[in-house]
Amino acid sequence: MDEIIKQHLHRESRRNFLKHSSLGFGAIALSSLLAPSSLLGNATQPQALLNNRLVNGTHFHAKAKRIIYLFQSGGPSQLESFDYKPQLAKWHGKEIPPSVQGTQRNSGMVFSQSSFPLVQSIYDFKQYGQSGAWVSEIFPHTAKIVDDLCIIKSMRTDAINHEPAVMFAQTGSQQSGRPSIGSWLSYGLGSDNKDLPNFVVMLSQGGGAQPLNSAAWANGFLPSHHQGVQFRSGKDPVLYLNNPEGVNAQDRRKALDHIQQLNSHQYDIWHDPEIQSKINQYEMAYRMQSSVPDAVDVSEEPDYTYELYGENARTPGTYAYNCLQARRLAEKDVKFIQLYHTGWDQHGSLPSGMKRQALDTDQATAGLITDLKQRGLLEDTLVIWGGEFGRTSFSQGRLTETNYGRDHHPGCFSMWMAGAGVKAGTVYGETDEFSYNVIKDEVHIHDFHATILHLLGIDHERLTFKHQGRRYRLTDVHGRVVKGVLA
Repeated sequence: MDEIIKQHLHRESRRNFLKHSSLGFGAIALSSLLAPSSLLGNATQPQALLNNRLVNGTHFHAKAKRIIYLFQSGGPSQLESFDYKPQLAKWHGKEIPPSVQGTQRNSGMVFSQSSFPLVQSIYDFKQYGQSGAWVSEIFPHTAKIVDDLCIIKSMRTDAINHEPAVMFAQTGSQQSGRPSIGSWLSYGLGSDNKDLPNFVVMLSQGGGAQPLNSAAWANGFLPSHHQGVQFRSGKDPVLYLNNPEGVNAQDRRKALDHIQQLNSHQYDIWHDPEIQSKINQYEMAYRMQSSVPDAVDVSEEPDYTYELYGENARTPGTYAYNCLQARRLAEKDVKFIQLYHTGWDQHGSLPSGMKRQALDTDQATAGLITDLKQRGLLEDTLVIWGGEFGRTSFSQGRLTETNYGRDHHPGCFSMWMAGAGVKAGTVYGETDEFSYNVIKDEVHIHDFHATILHLLGIDHERLTFKHQGRRYRLTDVHGRVVKGVLA
Protein backbone atom coordinates (compact mmCIF):
# COMPACT_ATOMS: atom_id res chain seq x y z
CA MET A 1 0.00 0.00 0.00
CA ASP A 2 2.82 2.38 0.88
CA GLU A 3 4.38 1.79 -2.54
CA ILE A 4 1.07 2.62 -4.27
CA ILE A 5 0.77 5.86 -2.31
CA LYS A 6 4.34 6.79 -3.18
CA GLN A 7 3.64 6.19 -6.89
CA HIS A 8 0.49 8.29 -6.70
CA LEU A 9 2.31 11.15 -5.00
CA HIS A 10 5.06 10.95 -7.58
CA ARG A 11 2.52 11.27 -10.37
CA GLU A 12 0.80 14.23 -8.69
CA SER A 13 1.94 17.29 -10.64
CA ARG A 14 2.37 20.79 -9.29
CA ARG A 15 -0.63 21.91 -11.32
CA ASN A 16 -2.83 19.19 -9.84
CA PHE A 17 -1.62 20.11 -6.36
CA LEU A 18 -2.53 23.76 -6.92
CA LYS A 19 -5.84 22.77 -8.49
CA HIS A 20 -7.02 20.58 -5.63
CA SER A 21 -5.67 22.55 -2.69
CA SER A 22 -6.89 25.88 -1.23
CA LEU A 23 -10.14 25.67 -3.21
CA GLY A 24 -8.16 25.85 -6.45
CA PHE A 25 -7.05 29.48 -6.02
CA GLY A 26 -3.47 28.48 -6.60
CA ALA A 27 -4.38 27.09 -10.02
CA ILE A 28 -6.26 30.27 -10.88
CA ALA A 29 -3.22 32.38 -9.96
CA LEU A 30 -0.92 30.12 -11.99
CA SER A 31 -3.27 30.30 -14.97
CA SER A 32 -3.35 34.08 -14.84
CA LEU A 33 0.46 34.14 -14.95
CA LEU A 34 0.99 31.52 -17.65
CA ALA A 35 -1.99 32.29 -19.90
CA PRO A 36 -3.71 35.56 -18.96
CA SER A 37 -5.78 35.48 -22.15
CA SER A 38 -7.60 32.42 -20.84
CA LEU A 39 -9.58 34.73 -18.56
CA LEU A 40 -11.80 36.44 -21.11
CA GLY A 41 -14.82 38.69 -21.17
CA ASN A 42 -16.96 38.15 -18.09
CA ALA A 43 -14.73 37.70 -15.05
CA THR A 44 -17.29 35.41 -13.41
CA GLN A 45 -16.89 32.73 -16.06
CA PRO A 46 -13.33 32.16 -17.34
CA GLN A 47 -13.13 30.92 -20.93
CA ALA A 48 -10.70 28.73 -22.86
CA LEU A 49 -8.14 30.49 -25.01
CA LEU A 50 -9.75 29.77 -28.36
CA ASN A 51 -13.36 29.59 -27.16
CA ASN A 52 -13.94 33.32 -26.94
CA ARG A 53 -17.70 33.27 -26.35
CA LEU A 54 -19.13 35.36 -23.57
CA VAL A 55 -21.83 34.10 -21.18
CA ASN A 56 -24.40 32.22 -23.30
CA GLY A 57 -22.75 33.70 -26.41
CA THR A 58 -23.33 37.37 -25.41
CA HIS A 59 -23.94 39.44 -22.29
CA PHE A 60 -27.55 40.03 -23.37
CA HIS A 61 -29.76 39.61 -26.42
CA ALA A 62 -27.97 40.80 -29.58
CA LYS A 63 -29.77 42.68 -32.33
CA ALA A 64 -26.86 42.35 -34.77
CA LYS A 65 -24.88 39.27 -35.80
CA ARG A 66 -22.30 41.05 -37.93
CA ILE A 67 -21.00 44.49 -38.97
CA ILE A 68 -20.08 46.04 -42.31
CA TYR A 69 -18.10 49.23 -41.64
CA LEU A 70 -17.76 51.52 -44.67
CA PHE A 71 -14.93 53.74 -43.47
CA GLN A 72 -14.49 56.93 -45.54
CA SER A 73 -10.91 57.83 -44.71
CA GLY A 74 -9.87 61.47 -44.91
CA GLY A 75 -12.83 63.13 -43.20
CA PRO A 76 -15.90 63.68 -45.42
CA SER A 77 -17.35 67.15 -45.01
CA GLN A 78 -20.59 67.12 -43.05
CA LEU A 79 -21.47 70.47 -44.70
CA GLU A 80 -21.52 68.85 -48.14
CA SER A 81 -23.28 65.65 -47.12
CA PHE A 82 -25.87 65.58 -44.30
CA ASP A 83 -25.55 68.68 -42.08
CA TYR A 84 -27.50 71.34 -44.00
CA LYS A 85 -26.79 74.89 -42.78
CA PRO A 86 -28.84 77.44 -44.73
CA GLN A 87 -27.86 80.14 -42.20
CA LEU A 88 -24.36 80.13 -43.68
CA ALA A 89 -25.78 81.93 -46.73
CA LYS A 90 -25.92 85.22 -44.80
CA TRP A 91 -22.44 84.61 -43.36
CA HIS A 92 -20.82 83.52 -46.63
CA GLY A 93 -17.50 85.33 -47.06
CA LYS A 94 -17.61 86.88 -43.60
CA GLU A 95 -15.14 86.08 -40.85
CA ILE A 96 -16.12 83.35 -38.44
CA PRO A 97 -16.88 84.98 -35.06
CA PRO A 98 -13.90 84.61 -32.66
CA SER A 99 -16.31 83.41 -29.98
CA VAL A 100 -17.16 80.45 -32.21
CA GLN A 101 -13.71 79.72 -33.62
CA GLY A 102 -12.16 79.86 -30.16
CA THR A 103 -14.16 76.83 -29.05
CA GLN A 104 -12.09 74.49 -31.25
CA ARG A 105 -8.43 74.11 -32.11
CA ASN A 106 -7.26 74.27 -35.71
CA SER A 107 -4.72 72.06 -37.42
CA GLY A 108 -1.24 73.30 -38.25
CA MET A 109 -2.20 73.59 -41.92
CA VAL A 110 -4.02 76.88 -41.32
CA PHE A 111 -1.38 78.27 -38.95
CA SER A 112 -0.29 80.97 -41.41
CA GLN A 113 -3.84 81.81 -42.52
CA SER A 114 -4.90 85.30 -41.35
CA SER A 115 -8.48 85.23 -42.64
CA PHE A 116 -11.12 82.60 -41.89
CA PRO A 117 -14.16 83.36 -44.10
CA LEU A 118 -17.25 81.20 -43.61
CA VAL A 119 -18.45 79.37 -46.70
CA GLN A 120 -21.84 78.01 -47.60
CA SER A 121 -21.85 74.67 -49.41
CA ILE A 122 -21.86 75.01 -53.16
CA TYR A 123 -24.28 72.07 -53.40
CA ASP A 124 -28.05 72.10 -53.03
CA PHE A 125 -29.83 70.15 -50.29
CA LYS A 126 -33.31 68.67 -50.23
CA GLN A 127 -35.39 66.72 -47.74
CA TYR A 128 -36.11 63.07 -48.50
CA GLY A 129 -38.25 60.22 -47.22
CA GLN A 130 -40.73 60.20 -44.40
CA SER A 131 -37.93 61.23 -42.05
CA GLY A 132 -37.41 64.47 -43.96
CA ALA A 133 -33.64 64.10 -43.68
CA TRP A 134 -31.59 66.70 -45.55
CA VAL A 135 -29.17 65.20 -48.08
CA SER A 136 -26.77 66.89 -50.50
CA GLU A 137 -27.43 66.65 -54.23
CA ILE A 138 -24.18 64.74 -54.74
CA PHE A 139 -25.62 61.73 -52.84
CA PRO A 140 -28.77 60.99 -54.89
CA HIS A 141 -28.72 57.24 -54.26
CA THR A 142 -28.23 57.61 -50.52
CA ALA A 143 -31.13 60.08 -50.55
CA LYS A 144 -33.42 57.28 -51.74
CA ILE A 145 -32.67 55.09 -48.70
CA VAL A 146 -32.76 57.71 -45.91
CA ASP A 147 -35.70 55.96 -44.26
CA ASP A 148 -33.39 52.98 -43.67
CA LEU A 149 -30.73 55.18 -42.04
CA CYS A 150 -30.09 56.69 -38.64
CA ILE A 151 -28.03 59.80 -39.42
CA ILE A 152 -25.96 61.04 -36.48
CA LYS A 153 -25.01 64.71 -36.94
CA SER A 154 -23.46 65.18 -33.50
CA MET A 155 -20.36 63.00 -33.66
CA ARG A 156 -17.22 64.30 -31.92
CA THR A 157 -13.66 63.05 -31.68
CA ASP A 158 -10.49 64.14 -29.84
CA ALA A 159 -7.92 63.89 -32.65
CA ILE A 160 -7.28 66.57 -35.27
CA ASN A 161 -4.80 64.80 -37.59
CA HIS A 162 -5.52 61.82 -39.80
CA GLU A 163 -3.55 58.92 -38.37
CA PRO A 164 -4.40 59.47 -34.69
CA ALA A 165 -8.02 60.17 -35.67
CA VAL A 166 -8.29 57.00 -37.76
CA MET A 167 -6.67 54.99 -34.98
CA PHE A 168 -9.08 56.52 -32.46
CA ALA A 169 -12.12 55.68 -34.60
CA GLN A 170 -10.90 52.13 -35.22
CA THR A 171 -9.27 51.19 -31.90
CA GLY A 172 -10.50 53.65 -29.27
CA SER A 173 -6.99 55.08 -28.82
CA GLN A 174 -5.04 57.71 -30.75
CA GLN A 175 -1.85 55.68 -30.37
CA SER A 176 -1.02 52.53 -32.27
CA GLY A 177 -0.92 49.23 -30.43
CA ARG A 178 -4.51 48.81 -29.29
CA PRO A 179 -6.81 46.16 -30.81
CA SER A 180 -9.21 47.27 -33.53
CA ILE A 181 -12.99 46.92 -33.27
CA GLY A 182 -12.97 43.83 -35.48
CA SER A 183 -10.31 42.21 -33.32
CA TRP A 184 -12.31 42.87 -30.16
CA LEU A 185 -15.36 41.24 -31.74
CA SER A 186 -13.34 38.26 -32.94
CA TYR A 187 -11.95 37.86 -29.42
CA GLY A 188 -15.29 38.33 -27.69
CA LEU A 189 -17.75 36.57 -29.99
CA GLY A 190 -15.74 33.98 -31.88
CA SER A 191 -16.70 32.77 -35.33
CA ASP A 192 -19.94 31.84 -37.06
CA ASN A 193 -18.04 30.37 -40.02
CA LYS A 194 -15.02 28.21 -39.24
CA ASP A 195 -13.81 28.32 -42.86
CA LEU A 196 -13.43 32.10 -43.15
CA PRO A 197 -11.75 34.72 -40.93
CA ASN A 198 -13.83 36.49 -38.30
CA PHE A 199 -12.47 39.84 -39.47
CA VAL A 200 -11.94 40.76 -43.15
CA VAL A 201 -10.47 44.03 -44.46
CA MET A 202 -10.70 45.47 -47.99
CA LEU A 203 -9.06 48.65 -49.31
CA SER A 204 -10.58 50.17 -52.42
CA GLN A 205 -8.43 51.46 -55.26
CA GLY A 206 -8.57 54.90 -56.82
CA GLY A 207 -9.89 56.76 -53.80
CA GLY A 208 -6.91 59.00 -53.22
CA ALA A 209 -3.45 59.27 -51.73
CA GLN A 210 -4.57 59.33 -48.09
CA PRO A 211 -2.27 56.86 -46.27
CA LEU A 212 -3.65 54.10 -44.05
CA ASN A 213 -1.74 52.36 -41.27
CA SER A 214 -2.35 48.62 -41.04
CA ALA A 215 -2.39 49.07 -37.25
CA ALA A 216 -5.99 50.23 -37.77
CA TRP A 217 -7.01 46.60 -38.31
CA ALA A 218 -4.37 44.95 -36.12
CA ASN A 219 -4.94 42.75 -33.09
CA GLY A 220 -2.82 44.90 -30.75
CA PHE A 221 -2.17 42.95 -27.56
CA LEU A 222 -4.88 40.36 -28.29
CA PRO A 223 -3.73 36.96 -29.64
CA SER A 224 -2.64 37.39 -33.23
CA HIS A 225 -5.34 35.19 -34.78
CA HIS A 226 -7.78 38.05 -34.07
CA GLN A 227 -6.12 40.49 -36.49
CA GLY A 228 -7.92 41.52 -39.67
CA VAL A 229 -7.21 39.48 -42.80
CA GLN A 230 -6.82 41.70 -45.83
CA PHE A 231 -8.58 40.58 -49.01
CA ARG A 232 -6.98 42.03 -52.13
CA SER A 233 -8.16 42.28 -55.70
CA GLY A 234 -6.57 40.09 -58.32
CA LYS A 235 -5.65 36.45 -58.69
CA ASP A 236 -4.67 35.87 -55.05
CA PRO A 237 -7.16 37.58 -52.68
CA VAL A 238 -5.06 36.56 -49.66
CA LEU A 239 -1.28 36.65 -50.01
CA TYR A 240 0.68 33.39 -49.59
CA LEU A 241 -2.50 31.36 -49.23
CA ASN A 242 -2.03 29.05 -52.19
CA ASN A 243 0.37 26.12 -52.13
CA PRO A 244 3.78 26.63 -53.76
CA GLU A 245 4.33 24.98 -57.12
CA GLY A 246 4.87 21.25 -56.68
CA VAL A 247 3.06 21.02 -53.33
CA ASN A 248 -0.34 19.34 -53.38
CA ALA A 249 -3.12 19.37 -50.79
CA GLN A 250 -2.12 16.03 -49.27
CA ASP A 251 1.48 17.15 -48.78
CA ARG A 252 0.29 20.40 -47.22
CA ARG A 253 -1.99 18.52 -44.83
CA LYS A 254 0.81 16.20 -43.70
CA ALA A 255 3.16 19.14 -43.16
CA LEU A 256 0.59 21.03 -41.11
CA ASP A 257 -0.10 17.96 -38.98
CA HIS A 258 3.59 17.64 -38.12
CA ILE A 259 3.91 21.40 -37.45
CA GLN A 260 0.88 21.23 -35.17
CA GLN A 261 2.42 18.39 -33.18
CA LEU A 262 5.59 20.42 -32.66
CA ASN A 263 3.64 23.54 -31.73
CA SER A 264 1.42 21.61 -29.32
CA HIS A 265 4.52 20.20 -27.65
CA GLN A 266 5.94 23.70 -27.28
CA TYR A 267 2.65 24.94 -25.84
CA ASP A 268 2.66 22.18 -23.22
CA ILE A 269 6.08 23.43 -22.13
CA TRP A 270 5.67 27.23 -22.33
CA HIS A 271 1.89 27.86 -22.27
CA ASP A 272 2.38 30.84 -24.56
CA PRO A 273 -1.03 31.76 -26.07
CA GLU A 274 0.68 32.90 -29.27
CA ILE A 275 1.58 29.28 -29.99
CA GLN A 276 -2.12 28.43 -29.98
CA SER A 277 -2.71 31.41 -32.26
CA LYS A 278 -0.16 30.04 -34.73
CA ILE A 279 -1.88 26.64 -34.72
CA ASN A 280 -5.21 28.35 -35.31
CA GLN A 281 -3.83 30.48 -38.15
CA TYR A 282 -2.27 27.50 -39.94
CA GLU A 283 -5.56 25.61 -39.79
CA MET A 284 -7.59 28.63 -40.91
CA ALA A 285 -5.23 29.20 -43.85
CA TYR A 286 -5.65 25.57 -44.92
CA ARG A 287 -9.46 25.85 -44.87
CA MET A 288 -9.32 29.20 -46.64
CA GLN A 289 -7.60 27.62 -49.63
CA SER A 290 -11.00 26.30 -50.67
CA SER A 291 -13.38 28.75 -48.94
CA VAL A 292 -11.88 32.06 -50.12
CA PRO A 293 -12.03 31.39 -53.89
CA ASP A 294 -15.70 30.48 -53.50
CA ALA A 295 -16.43 33.52 -51.34
CA VAL A 296 -14.93 36.05 -53.79
CA ASP A 297 -16.15 34.45 -57.03
CA VAL A 298 -18.68 36.87 -58.54
CA SER A 299 -18.94 35.14 -61.92
CA GLU A 300 -22.46 33.90 -61.16
CA GLU A 301 -23.79 37.29 -60.04
CA PRO A 302 -26.72 38.33 -62.30
CA ASP A 303 -26.82 41.57 -64.29
CA TYR A 304 -29.31 43.19 -61.95
CA THR A 305 -26.67 43.05 -59.21
CA TYR A 306 -24.47 45.38 -61.24
CA GLU A 307 -27.42 47.62 -62.01
CA LEU A 308 -27.83 47.95 -58.25
CA TYR A 309 -24.18 48.51 -57.27
CA GLY A 310 -23.06 50.21 -60.49
CA GLU A 311 -20.85 49.06 -63.33
CA ASN A 312 -17.72 49.64 -61.25
CA ALA A 313 -18.72 46.56 -59.26
CA ARG A 314 -17.42 44.51 -62.19
CA THR A 315 -13.90 45.88 -61.65
CA PRO A 316 -11.93 44.16 -58.85
CA GLY A 317 -10.56 46.53 -56.25
CA THR A 318 -13.08 49.33 -56.68
CA TYR A 319 -15.27 50.50 -53.82
CA ALA A 320 -18.34 49.13 -55.59
CA TYR A 321 -16.69 45.72 -56.06
CA ASN A 322 -15.75 45.62 -52.38
CA CYS A 323 -19.31 46.52 -51.37
CA LEU A 324 -20.53 43.55 -53.39
CA GLN A 325 -17.90 41.37 -51.73
CA ALA A 326 -19.08 42.63 -48.34
CA ARG A 327 -22.59 41.37 -49.06
CA ARG A 328 -21.23 37.98 -50.10
CA LEU A 329 -19.14 37.74 -46.93
CA ALA A 330 -22.13 38.78 -44.81
CA GLU A 331 -24.08 35.90 -46.37
CA LYS A 332 -21.31 33.60 -45.19
CA ASP A 333 -21.50 34.97 -41.62
CA VAL A 334 -18.17 36.78 -41.45
CA LYS A 335 -18.39 38.70 -38.17
CA PHE A 336 -16.73 42.02 -39.08
CA ILE A 337 -16.22 43.31 -42.63
CA GLN A 338 -14.19 46.50 -42.90
CA LEU A 339 -14.02 48.57 -46.08
CA TYR A 340 -11.64 51.53 -46.37
CA HIS A 341 -12.07 54.18 -49.05
CA THR A 342 -9.53 57.00 -49.02
CA GLY A 343 -9.52 60.43 -50.68
CA TRP A 344 -11.96 62.51 -48.61
CA ASP A 345 -9.29 65.01 -47.51
CA GLN A 346 -10.29 68.16 -49.41
CA HIS A 347 -8.16 71.01 -48.03
CA GLY A 348 -8.57 72.68 -51.41
CA SER A 349 -10.76 72.20 -54.48
CA LEU A 350 -13.45 70.68 -52.30
CA PRO A 351 -16.35 71.12 -54.77
CA SER A 352 -14.72 68.93 -57.43
CA GLY A 353 -13.01 66.52 -55.02
CA MET A 354 -16.07 65.85 -52.89
CA LYS A 355 -18.23 65.33 -55.97
CA ARG A 356 -15.75 62.82 -57.38
CA GLN A 357 -15.68 60.87 -54.11
CA ALA A 358 -19.47 60.79 -53.93
CA LEU A 359 -19.66 59.56 -57.51
CA ASP A 360 -17.33 56.68 -56.65
CA THR A 361 -19.21 55.59 -53.54
CA ASP A 362 -22.83 56.75 -53.46
CA GLN A 363 -24.52 54.17 -55.69
CA ALA A 364 -22.60 51.20 -54.29
CA THR A 365 -23.31 52.25 -50.70
CA ALA A 366 -27.04 52.55 -51.34
CA GLY A 367 -26.95 49.38 -53.43
CA LEU A 368 -25.42 47.46 -50.53
CA ILE A 369 -28.20 48.57 -48.15
CA THR A 370 -30.88 47.71 -50.71
CA ASP A 371 -29.30 44.34 -51.48
CA LEU A 372 -29.00 43.38 -47.82
CA LYS A 373 -32.57 44.46 -47.19
CA GLN A 374 -34.10 42.48 -50.03
CA ARG A 375 -32.19 39.37 -48.95
CA GLY A 376 -33.34 39.70 -45.34
CA LEU A 377 -29.76 40.31 -44.16
CA LEU A 378 -30.25 43.89 -43.00
CA GLU A 379 -32.32 42.59 -40.08
CA ASP A 380 -29.21 41.23 -38.37
CA THR A 381 -26.43 43.20 -40.08
CA LEU A 382 -25.25 46.58 -38.80
CA VAL A 383 -23.90 48.86 -41.55
CA ILE A 384 -21.84 51.94 -40.63
CA TRP A 385 -20.77 54.84 -42.90
CA GLY A 386 -18.41 57.62 -41.87
CA GLY A 387 -14.87 58.90 -41.46
CA GLU A 388 -12.51 59.98 -38.69
CA PHE A 389 -13.64 63.63 -38.31
CA GLY A 390 -15.43 66.46 -40.14
CA ARG A 391 -14.42 69.69 -41.87
CA THR A 392 -14.40 73.34 -40.84
CA SER A 393 -17.18 75.74 -41.82
CA PHE A 394 -14.57 78.36 -42.74
CA SER A 395 -12.58 78.11 -45.94
CA GLN A 396 -9.03 76.87 -45.92
CA GLY A 397 -7.08 78.82 -48.49
CA ARG A 398 -8.58 81.32 -50.90
CA LEU A 399 -12.37 81.49 -51.23
CA THR A 400 -13.71 82.13 -54.75
CA GLU A 401 -17.15 81.89 -56.33
CA THR A 402 -16.52 78.34 -57.46
CA ASN A 403 -13.80 76.99 -55.23
CA TYR A 404 -12.82 76.58 -51.57
CA GLY A 405 -11.35 74.06 -49.16
CA ARG A 406 -12.03 72.96 -45.60
CA ASP A 407 -9.62 72.01 -42.81
CA HIS A 408 -9.91 69.08 -40.37
CA HIS A 409 -12.55 69.53 -37.69
CA PRO A 410 -12.96 67.14 -34.74
CA GLY A 411 -15.65 69.21 -33.00
CA CYS A 412 -18.59 67.82 -34.98
CA PHE A 413 -19.20 65.56 -37.95
CA SER A 414 -21.80 63.24 -39.43
CA MET A 415 -22.04 59.46 -39.67
CA TRP A 416 -24.88 57.05 -40.25
CA MET A 417 -25.89 53.54 -39.24
CA ALA A 418 -28.42 51.17 -40.75
CA GLY A 419 -29.77 47.73 -40.05
CA ALA A 420 -30.00 45.56 -36.97
CA GLY A 421 -31.30 47.33 -33.87
CA VAL A 422 -30.97 50.85 -35.28
CA LYS A 423 -33.85 53.32 -35.25
CA ALA A 424 -34.35 53.71 -39.00
CA GLY A 425 -35.54 56.94 -40.59
CA THR A 426 -34.19 59.19 -37.86
CA VAL A 427 -31.75 62.08 -37.53
CA TYR A 428 -29.97 62.23 -34.19
CA GLY A 429 -28.17 65.24 -32.68
CA GLU A 430 -27.73 68.86 -33.71
CA THR A 431 -24.90 71.28 -34.38
CA ASP A 432 -24.88 75.07 -34.17
CA GLU A 433 -25.71 77.33 -37.12
CA PHE A 434 -22.11 77.09 -38.34
CA SER A 435 -21.78 73.29 -37.95
CA TYR A 436 -18.88 74.06 -35.65
CA ASN A 437 -20.06 72.77 -32.25
CA VAL A 438 -22.50 70.12 -31.06
CA ILE A 439 -25.45 71.72 -29.27
CA LYS A 440 -27.64 68.64 -28.68
CA ASP A 441 -27.10 64.92 -28.07
CA GLU A 442 -23.32 64.70 -28.51
CA VAL A 443 -21.96 61.28 -29.50
CA HIS A 444 -18.30 60.87 -28.68
CA ILE A 445 -16.26 58.14 -30.39
CA HIS A 446 -16.23 56.16 -27.12
CA ASP A 447 -20.04 56.39 -27.01
CA PHE A 448 -20.24 55.21 -30.59
CA HIS A 449 -18.10 52.17 -29.80
CA ALA A 450 -20.16 51.36 -26.70
CA THR A 451 -23.32 51.49 -28.83
CA ILE A 452 -21.87 49.23 -31.52
CA LEU A 453 -20.92 46.63 -28.92
CA HIS A 454 -24.37 46.93 -27.33
CA LEU A 455 -26.05 46.10 -30.63
CA LEU A 456 -23.95 42.93 -30.75
CA GLY A 457 -25.06 41.95 -27.25
CA ILE A 458 -21.86 43.06 -25.50
CA ASP A 459 -21.56 45.18 -22.38
CA HIS A 460 -18.60 47.39 -23.31
CA GLU A 461 -17.45 47.55 -19.67
CA ARG A 462 -17.26 43.76 -19.37
CA LEU A 463 -15.38 42.84 -22.56
CA THR A 464 -11.84 43.21 -21.25
CA PHE A 465 -8.34 41.84 -21.71
CA LYS A 466 -5.60 41.92 -19.11
CA HIS A 467 -2.34 43.26 -20.52
CA GLN A 468 0.74 44.31 -18.54
CA GLY A 469 -1.17 44.32 -15.28
CA ARG A 470 -4.16 46.33 -16.46
CA ARG A 471 -7.55 45.32 -17.87
CA TYR A 472 -8.17 47.07 -21.18
CA ARG A 473 -11.35 47.51 -23.18
CA LEU A 474 -12.33 49.12 -26.50
CA THR A 475 -13.87 52.14 -24.76
CA ASP A 476 -10.95 52.55 -22.33
CA VAL A 477 -12.56 54.02 -19.17
CA HIS A 478 -15.23 56.00 -21.02
CA GLY A 479 -18.30 55.47 -23.17
CA ARG A 480 -22.07 55.24 -22.81
CA VAL A 481 -24.68 53.50 -24.95
CA VAL A 482 -26.56 56.07 -27.07
CA LYS A 483 -30.08 54.81 -26.51
CA GLY A 484 -31.61 57.46 -28.76
CA VAL A 485 -30.37 55.66 -31.88
CA LEU A 486 -31.65 52.25 -30.83
CA ALA A 487 -34.90 50.78 -32.15
